[in-house]
Amino acid sequence: MIMTDLIKIKRALVSVSDKTGLLELAQALSDSGVEIISTGGTLAALKKGGIQAISVSTFTGEPEILGGRVKTLHPKIHAGILYRRDNKEDIEELAHHEYKPIDMVVVNLYPFEKTVGNPIATEEEIIENIDIGGPSMIRAAAKNFEGVAVVSSPQDYSDVMGEMDKNDGALGLNFRRNLAGKAFSLTNTYDKAVSHYFQFGREKEIEQFPNQLDFSFNLKSTLRYGENPHQQGAFYQDKNYHGATLSRAEILAGKELSYNNIADMDACLDMVLDFKEPFACILKHANPCGAAAGKTLAEAYENALASDPLSAFGSIIGLNRVIDIDTAKLLNETQFIECILAPGYAPEALELMKKKKTRRLLALPEILSGRTPGEMVFKYIRGGILYQTADEGELLESSLQLITTKKPTKDEIKSLLFAWKVVKHTKSNAIVIVKNLATVGIGMGQTSRVDASALAVKRAGDRAKGAVLASDAFFPMPDGAEVALQAGVTAIIQPGGSKGDPEVIEAVEKASAAMVFTGIRHFKH
Repeated sequence: MIMTDLIKIKRALVSVSDKTGLLELAQALSDSGVEIISTGGTLAALKKGGIQAISVSTFTGEPEILGGRVKTLHPKIHAGILYRRDNKEDIEELAHHEYKPIDMVVVNLYPFEKTVGNPIATEEEIIENIDIGGPSMIRAAAKNFEGVAVVSSPQDYSDVMGEMDKNDGALGLNFRRNLAGKAFSLTNTYDKAVSHYFQFGREKEIEQFPNQLDFSFNLKSTLRYGENPHQQGAFYQDKNYHGATLSRAEILAGKELSYNNIADMDACLDMVLDFKEPFACILKHANPCGAAAGKTLAEAYENALASDPLSAFGSIIGLNRVIDIDTAKLLNETQFIECILAPGYAPEALELMKKKKTRRLLALPEILSGRTPGEMVFKYIRGGILYQTADEGELLESSLQLITTKKPTKDEIKSLLFAWKVVKHTKSNAIVIVKNLATVGIGMGQTSRVDASALAVKRAGDRAKGAVLASDAFFPMPDGAEVALQAGVTAIIQPGGSKGDPEVIEAVEKASAAMVFTGIRHFKH
């Protein structure tokens, strides 16, 4: 097939759901002498903007039918797009039927994903936002890119106008090929969004583990490097995800985000979504080194920082309330913080915090809505993924199994439940020591539970006296609990279920401490 480099644009079909930049592009086409064919709302917008266009019905000689479901699905449309410009038989056949060429297709699609994300959208509305004619025209034009230009995103309008201006109303082959690649990427993503809806719905009504999983991610940004400077990295966005996500966070100040910044902040986000009271957490390498709840956000942050101020150097901080001036002053006094993630910032707080130029400030209002129930999470392995339901659900006081003779006090129970939430977000093996709704010692990522206990006790120091402890999994033997009990811990929360439970219970009883079982494990790898 011989492909012509420059194609003069003489006739364009314009039908867009997203009307961003529409009038500017249409005016440029009109000024270049391009005949514009359009449909429905797009046609009305063009006419209102004073741009001449003819309707698809006038072009095809057939009305729109079935409530608009059928308007561009017509041989005159698709033949005008698909005929091969260098094929004699195609040219003769087009002339025989008195069909006209279409040199450009400007189409973007019904807002299916936005409709699915709208909690009040009905099933009927969702189905009607599955675009049929749009993807058909986009795919046809992209397939025939040697003779047709396909423009499927408003982001490309300025480049199209620039190229046409440079080439006297024509577009080059490489430019058209690039547009075709973007178009196929759009239809691929769109089809996967529809597939995702039919597989999972919005309420997880459909089979949880289907035979085939389809994921679609769009490039959000390339990164300076990956996990280490010799690695390359990029950030992709799952457009089908409707919960709180860093991909929709607004960067208000500071340098661009690194691979590790994003990974750590995602762990931070996961944590803040679990707490309803004013809460602050400080993370390093996706592990908490401090976490606290308080009557105010400032109190929560101050207590979280006091947990382990040494480890807080170069940390990521997450908060679940809009940052006020009191909290901002404390944050501003902290020596070195990489990133801060919060639902928002009071104007005076933001003004103060922007004075430290390298500190990254991110706002994500969706934090205030809390965790999206029924989430599924996955982890990539070579050649596949592990896929599971999220570790969610709140442990209630009524669900605790009171194991020892001594029962925890009301204050201890509050701290135990707080510690249980924190330990869920700490890499295994994990031990978290808490006092007055604030961590005072954390042992994480150890290969033995007794080592995790020893590390938590070392960091807590004298603060372990009268504190409580959470263990993400059971104690296989009493040594891990004994380390903490000897340091002064008075109550323990753990899953239970070990063969060594009797020995552990004996050790707790001997120390005149209390212990409760949850029956739930919180491994995190």
